[in-house]
Amino acid sequence: MNPIADIGAGDAAAIHTLITDVDDTLTTDGALTAAAYASLEQLKHAGLRVIVTTGRPAGWCDHIARMWPVDAVVGENGALCFWYDREKRRLACRHSLCGGGLKANRERLDAVAQKVLREVPGTALASDQFCRIYDLAIDYCEDVPRLGDESVDAVVRIMQEAGMTAKVSSIHVNGWFGTHDKLSMSRWLIQELYGVDLDSERARFVYAGDSPNDSPMFSHFPFSVGVANVRDFVGKMDALPRYVTAGRSGRGFSELVSLLVARRARTPAA
Repeated sequence: MNPIADIGAGDAAAIHTLITDVDDTLTTDGALTAAAYASLEQLKHAGLRVIVTTGRPAGWCDHIARMWPVDAVVGENGALCFWYDREKRRLACRHSLCGGGLKANRERLDAVAQKVLREVPGTALASDQFCRIYDLAIDYCEDVPRLGDESVDAVVRIMQEAGMTAKVSSIHVNGWFGTHDKLSMSRWLIQELYGVDLDSERARFVYAGDSPNDSPMFSHFPFSVGVANVRDFVGKMDALPRYVTAGRSGRGFSELVSLLVARRARTPAA
């Protein structure tokens, strides 16, 4: 992983969209700092699109899309997305399932949840599970004493044996039925809202994250950036970011934003 100062000035100036994770990328010790929020506003004032991608639930995404200075939110690890049309004053969303499919999915999630709680001592449902639609989130360190790697691995194994996709974030083990992820829904969203092919223009995006569930995004984007705490997961990730900040969490995010905005101001994009 290279320092973010190695991102070329011309490359930084050509970036038109920043996609970012939330927990431990934007937030610090579980809270969104004033500095990190100000950095989101700074991006908007500089003319960059801002897309949030997160494992957090639909209920959070509704709030973020309405209240934060962002263009859209991909939630529950790619199961859905929200965006707020400020001209029409209307929230819009896209879901992976509907109707009976959602009910059946919920029953399967509940069965796996009970197995995890029964077989892996110390785990708990994430406190935000009540406002999730597609995703099962097992807390291993947010509101419970931190569990060891063996317990986390056991949760992943139970989910996978049930046919789920399982990803480890910095606070939860998230599991879901289906092949969607942050990248697949981001690809749909960018095309639908802006008519931009994410794959052909991926050199004009930067992705910021911090943990194993960001690996698909890290591997896809040439300008993938980990805040410094991504180093905590070295050896546990399928793909590491190409660049890394000096600061951890929200401070690292602000460091990245400052670099992008400064280089964009000095070298206007074509």
